[in-house]
Amino acid sequence: MAFVRLEPCDVKVSSTVLKGLGTGNRPWLLSNAEFHSQQHARHVSRSVDQIEAVDFFNLLTGPELLAMTDSLLPEHRERLYPPTLALSMFMGQVLSEDGSCQKAVGSWAAQRAAEGLSVRSVNTGAYCKARQRLPLEMVSTLTRYMAQQLTARAQDRWRWRGRNVKLVDGTGILMPDTAANQARYPQLSSQAIGVGSPLARLVAVICLSTGALIDAAMGPFTGKGTSELGLLRQLEAAFCPGDVMLADAFYCNYFLIAAMQAAGVDVVFAQNGARITDFRCGERLGPRDHRVRWPTPKARPEWMSPEDYAALPEELILREVKVGKKILVTTFLSPRHVSKAALGELFRLRWHVELDLRAIKTTLQMAELSCNTPQMNEKELWVHFLAYNLIRLLMAQAATKAAVHPRTLSFKHTVQLWSEWIARGLCHRTSTSIALMFTLIGQLRVGKRSGRIEPRARKRRPKPYPWLKIPRPQARLLIAAHGHA
Repeated sequence: MAFVRLEPCDVKVSSTVLKGLGTGNRPWLLSNAEFHSQQHARHVSRSVDQIEAVDFFNLLTGPELLAMTDSLLPEHRERLYPPTLALSMFMGQVLSEDGSCQKAVGSWAAQRAAEGLSVRSVNTGAYCKARQRLPLEMVSTLTRYMAQQLTARAQDRWRWRGRNVKLVDGTGILMPDTAANQARYPQLSSQAIGVGSPLARLVAVICLSTGALIDAAMGPFTGKGTSELGLLRQLEAAFCPGDVMLADAFYCNYFLIAAMQAAGVDVVFAQNGARITDFRCGERLGPRDHRVRWPTPKARPEWMSPEDYAALPEELILREVKVGKKILVTTFLSPRHVSKAALGELFRLRWHVELDLRAIKTTLQMAELSCNTPQMNEKELWVHFLAYNLIRLLMAQAATKAAVHPRTLSFKHTVQLWSEWIARGLCHRTSTSIALMFTLIGQLRVGKRSGRIEPRARKRRPKPYPWLKIPRPQARLLIAAHGHA
């Protein structure tokens, strides 16, 4: 299996080719299209040379990504922060514990000083403007493409019975309390004005084999058409024939199952609590295991057109099984091909999506976005996803080298090790240092969590402060006038 490689020798060869070796030195041998293509390649190569190619995770060294990145780059003049450098620094922010723009600019200034280059200012204004100029399409396309490459090149032994299982789940994301953010992502109606924070809903599709985030959709937390199912309908392109969708009971919906079946995708869901399961009905397949028929709901949902509703099958034939205390609903109808025990083992793997979202929100500190406008928050969201996928790429390469499953490796350990590696300039010295990094990533394994049960409670007591129930500026005026309570 060949992933996008990180070895410095590959970077050097790619850069050399881009700078004009081979037929590039003899433009009379090239057609006009080829000549202009090499001109584009040299243009991107000059941008890459302004940063460490491996620091950008070699996104621009492969021929496919090179052409894609070149097509996505905006037209720009030579600036202090060209798009490739701005994106690299942006990714460094989300991987750093101190994710401030000032820290990013300070690190850039220190690197320039170490290389003997001039440093005129550490003001963040130019860098913040460079971040605003980054096209959202560029970041999101690179993120999706990286996930596609990881999923397609995953080893067969990482997959479930040779098939790609894709996890689906949703979560909430906070952002700064500004007028622009409130207009696009309003706070909960139960919170007083000036007290709450803008809140967005996020639905993500994640590969079970590699942990790569394949696609995601974000929308307001409340309002018409903003449910997790509504956002998931925007992500139908993330599923291919032969895939398996694995999700919790919220997604056990007739219309979703019908859409997935039509796309050639199998599903495994927990039974929705609103639906009653009676194992005395249907075709019995074994103890607490039967095939049933779900008729089409009589009410057409508002989001579905009459034509699409009329095209639905009259009924769905599904299988319901009880494993432990869970009732599962699946399109795997034959117990000979997929046993009841196999379904139970597969559904237990759904917990990985919770760990993956925790890695993004906690380890990469995305629980609360930091930008003052919804446009920049969406861009920051996708930069987090791009950095996350690139860490998953490192883990997949380390797992390949160590002959283990990527899920057995530690995400946080990989982030910490990679951050230390680039801080000391080890990623672009020798191929030995890169191989050593992969070896060290593969050494630390996560603990086995089989049957893990933890209370949903906090042991540490919070500080005895009252809730802030009025806007903060108003609270400051009261304190100035009357002192603290």
